[in-house]
Formats: sequence, structure tokens, C-alpha cells
Amino acid sequence: MRNIVLIGMPGCGKSTFGKRLAKRLQLPFYDADAVLEEREQRTIKSFFAESEDAFRTAETRTLAYLAELDGAVIATGGGAVKRAENMELLKRGGIVVFIDRKPENILGSIEGDERPLLADDKQRIFNLYAERIDLYRQYADCIIENNGDFGGVLRRLLQMAEKLEG
Repeated sequence: MRNIVLIGMPGCGKSTFGKRLAKRLQLPFYDADAVLEEREQRTIKSFFAESEDAFRTAETRTLAYLAELDGAVIATGGGAVKRAENMELLKRGGIVVFIDRKPENILGSIEGDERPLLADDKQRIFNLYAERIDLYRQYADCIIENNGDFGGVLRRLLQMAEKLEG
């Protein structure tokens, strides 16, 4: 089975839905940010303290590793779409699903201190969304709206996964 790769904004539900989807499909789940920290033996925050480019380079290494898996659910970091190389790697062996959650719906559910790009200004989510929305749409094989209906989003993800198997 191909990988199911979840992309979208920080706080859109990639990890939450990814874990549930993997459990329902009996597939392994990988959170790219957690894998990055484990493989690099360094925190994302420390990469960003050095530079965003240092983080993005480590992210590409991690995504290249994850792209080699088969039959996994992978939740990427929100900015993975910023490098075409990342998406080319992930699309080779996977279907890319954009979980689209509007910034105003994300604001209530994020913890800025865990997300380096949002730590100083939670309003920055609107700027990031505007900066990335075209990239998310460009790379997505499937777009699923997340308007807060948890069950509905999970159902649509499961339906999409069934089509992959069929």
C-alpha cells in the first residue's frame, strides 16, 4: 500500500487525524517532526535558533527517510511544502492529503511555544496560511476540509484510504 502523507498548517490536525487513521487502517504512524528530533538527536527549537534553513535541511533528510517507507501514515511539518524536493520525495510512494483548516479555526487550538514559527505572534498563522495555501493545493492529491467536525474528517480520510486499496 502507498503511504498516506498528511500536509497542512500547524494546528490543522495532521498528527491527530494521522494517529487515528493509522490505528483504523492498522498501519504505522510517523510524525515527521518527532522522527526528525529522534534521528537528528536535536530539538526543532534548537534548529530554528540556528536558522530556519538549518531546520528545513534536516526536515528534508527526515522526509527522504520517511518517503522510503511503504504503507505508513506520515504527518509532515506545516512547512514541508516550502521545498519542492520534499514533496517530490513524498509523492513518489504516497498519496498527499491536504487537511485544510482555516487560520481562524486554528487559533484556538495551537500552543505557540511548541511551534517555533508561531511562538512570538499567534496572528502569524494568517500570514503563513496566505504564504502556503497555493503550495498545499498544488501538491495535494486530495483536499479534506477540517471545519471542526472530527468524525466527518476521519470518515473522509477513511473513504479516501479505501479508494487507495480498491
